[in-house]
Formats: sequence, structure tokens, C-alpha cells
Amino acid sequence: MKAISLFSGGLDSQLAVCLMKDQKIEVTALTFVTPFFGTTSATYEAAKFLGIEIIALDISDEYMHLLHNPHYGYGKNFNPCIDCHGFMLKKAGEFMKKSGASFIFSGEVLGQRPMSQNKSSLMAVEKLSGYKGLILRPLSALLLPVTIPEEKGWVDRTKLLGISGRSRKIQIQLAQDYGIVDYPSPAGGCLLTNPGYSKRLKQYLDLFPAATPDEFSILLVGRHFYVSPHYLLVIGRNHTENERLLQIAETGDYLLKVKNRPGPQGLIRSGNMQDITRDDLENSAAMVARYSDAKDEELVPVKLFSLEQEMEDLFVTPNPH
Repeated sequence: MKAISLFSGGLDSQLAVCLMKDQKIEVTALTFVTPFFGTTSATYEAAKFLGIEIIALDISDEYMHLLHNPHYGYGKNFNPCIDCHGFMLKKAGEFMKKSGASFIFSGEVLGQRPMSQNKSSLMAVEKLSGYKGLILRPLSALLLPVTIPEEKGWVDRTKLLGISGRSRKIQIQLAQDYGIVDYPSPAGGCLLTNPGYSKRLKQYLDLFPAATPDEFSILLVGRHFYVSPHYLLVIGRNHTENERLLQIAETGDYLLKVKNRPGPQGLIRSGNMQDITRDDLENSAAMVARYSDAKDEELVPVKLFSLEQEMEDLFVTPNPH
């Protein structure tokens, strides 16, 4: 009997795998990659420790439609958790069919997360996935309706658990029993639950509604300023971020750098670069100069360039605001 694990590498997903392996289920771990969450080396190490195959699927492009149009809306920030879980289970179901597996399981625990892991949310997620009855949650199964794998005897329900709530005492004891010593904290790694990142993402999508996933690396770099309604200015905070801005600059972006003095890298991005005026360029250059060692000088030369060419020097007074 084969089953697909929705696998994050966290403690709960590892324990769910252990419970299935105890019942001689052949497990393949499935993990997903987007700009907002993904697979780390720790995820692969956890799968290796458990002795299971792991496959990572990049769902970035499809995920953007979900992010713009979640049926169940967002959580506290920009996180469409219910729709997200339903979408991942749908993709897992498609993979299940192709791989010859019989059901899907996850490490979800009833009541552990108030929005996405209460009973009604778990049922909504199943409905969204299109694989109702084929989704087993071994850690909380005794508190949930009987699934097809249990009805058909593929899995022995009496060997499943009835964990609920946010306490991790039972999981920590089980980890000791299974010899699992390396697992991340339960805080989760989804950027969409981070208030600061969510704010940046919303602002970016307002300016660039057709943005593609590979653009979002800019959201993790520098200080962000929407100096006017039609462009974004990003200013690096240290050498690493300055180098990163040069790496992620795209054709059509403007770049700014104070000449002859230490200071940050600036990047201007607009939906239509023709909308950028001379005043916009000079205001942006003044802001870049403000964060440089030339911030107290009356007139500072700032180099304006792009990936294609070096354009000119702008002479500006550092912006004091």
C-alpha cells in the first residue's frame, strides 16, 4: 500500500510518517515550492532520516491565481491558509493518481492553528481538494470522521491518535520514542503570515498586478519607498543587500549609486519607465544620498545607470526626510 505525505519536515509531519510506516505503508513525501514557502535542507534531512523518498513540486505560477482570488479569504495578514491547504491537497491528489498511491496524509493537528486547523476548516480543505475521504490525518484521526483508508482496512484506525490543541507534549514524547531529535519550531515558515512581508507584497501587487513569482525576491531586500504612485525605490541597507539589488535588477530598472563615497545601492522599478520624470530621478537620488556618507554635504554626485548602460551623474542635495 502506497500513500503520499504532505511533508514540511516539521515534527508533526515526521510523526505522521512514522505512524504510517508502523502500519507498513510505503510513503512518498511531497513538498511544495513557492516564493513564500518552500523546501529547505532540513526538509531533505528529515526525509533521509525517515528513509522515505521526497519530491519537491514548484507550484509558483499556479499559486499566484490562488493568492489573488482566495475563495475563503485571508488570515490575519496576506495568508490564504484554507485555500492554500486545499490547493496543495489537490496537487497531492493529482500526484497520488500518477504515482499509483492510494491515499494522502498530513501531520495536521486538530485545533493547533485556529484558522486552518479547526474541524470546519479541515472539512472545507477536503472539499476544495476534490479528494474528500482520501485525506488522512493520523495525529488527530480519532477525533475526525472515518476516512476511506480506514473503512477499507488499508490503515488500522485503532493505531491512530486523537491529539488536539496547541500543546506539543504528546508530540515531543512521540519524537523521543521514535528517536527524532532534529526538528524545527512549530512557528511555520510561510512569508505570507509575516506582517511586514505581507504589507510589502500588497503594495508591490498594487503597483505591479501582473507580477511574476521570480520578482518577489526584491521584497526581502532593502528599504522600500513608494515615492510616487507609479514607482518603487529600494535602497540597500548593507553591502550584502547592495550586491543583491544588483543581482535582481531587471531590464528597464534604474540603478543609483553615490559617487566617490561609501553608500547604498538604489533601485527604481516602475510598471512603465516612461512615467519616471526627471524630478522622480533626482528625488530618488537625493534619498539614496541621504543614507550615504555624503548625507551632510550640500551637493552630492549620484551615478544613474541601468543594466544596459551608464547614463549620467545627478547632482542632488541629500533628502533630509
